[in-house]
Amino acid sequence: MEKILLAKSSLEGHDRGARTVARAMRDAGMEVIFIRFDTPDEVIRAAEQEDVDVIGISASIGGYDYVLPEIAKGLKEKGLGHITLIAGGVIPLYDIPDLLKKGVAKVFGPGSSLGEIVDYIRSLDKAKAT
Repeated sequence: MEKILLAKSSLEGHDRGARTVARAMRDAGMEVIFIRFDTPDEVIRAAEQEDVDVIGISASIGGYDYVLPEIAKGLKEKGLGHITLIAGGVIPLYDIPDLLKKGVAKVFGPGSSLGEIVDYIRSLDKAKAT
């Protein structure tokens, strides 16, 4: 069973998308912890404390280009590089290659289906088993 930390900045007021994704993950049998955060360190601490497999960051406002690489870097520094970092939300296509280079495994933009997200997370679990 996959354990997911789904997080969004406390600066973001809108959380409908993140809650919809969380529900789809739960319906698929995944354990989901949902937090709001102010700093990347809060996400890293929560991931470590909860012993998660995946961190999903909801990005609806700016700052993702700082927050996501900082989380990826912090995970490696803490010896948590095995945790997969994904993101979703309104991230311009031209920013995605740089995020992928900086440690984000996958970015799900507007129009991504809930099934696509669930299938991707399940594929991670299968890859670890082989």
